[in-house]
Amino acid sequence: MEYNEIVYVLTHPAMPDMVKIGKTNAQDVTARMRQLYTTALPTPFDCAYAKAVENATELEAALHKAFEHTRVNPRREFFQIGPEQPVALLRVFPGNDVTPTVNNSLESGLSQFDRTGAERIRNKRPKMNFIEMGIPVGSTLVFRDGTTTVQTVNAKKVWFDGDEQSLTAVTVALENISYNVQPAGYWTYNGELLRDIYNRTYVYDA
Repeated sequence: MEYNEIVYVLTHPAMPDMVKIGKTNAQDVTARMRQLYTTALPTPFDCAYAKAVENATELEAALHKAFEHTRVNPRREFFQIGPEQPVALLRVFPGNDVTPTVNNSLESGLSQFDRTGAERIRNKRPKMNFIEMGIPVGSTLVFRDGTTTVQTVNAKKVWFDGDEQSLTAVTVALENISYNVQPAGYWTYNGELLRDIYNRTYVYDA
């Protein structure tokens, strides 16, 4: 079976908690990302996940329907959600994972000015700090499977499988993926998604 079309989930550092779900016939998703990087955007998109599939039009339509209630504009492919949900659905469909091995690989072809601008936007909001977010040391965080847990050991690290690790590293291992993800969308504290706690703690200031 040939998988010659790509369905992708893109994020943008200037649009937190929003994704673009689309499709392309390009051989490489970065070609589409370059097309989307217009003068209307301060920096390029990042690719959260991309999969080569048999029928991209059908799969894209299914994803759009699944998240229609979060759609920002009916004429646009943007959805007010984190990337975790569409990526989880996309991963179960047949196809080949063609996510760029370096999440920001598009930037390798950009000027130093553009790369610096992208990094500046990503760094505008601080990294997750459990204590600042009101999560005391020794607290239990629950993975999205509802059974796997970790314990916070300081403001940045958790205890899992007999070792002190970052929550990102634990999430990557549990999801069995080869690229980093934002873990806040995968874990809850006292029943509340860490991403929601983060957004309440660190208000985005564009």
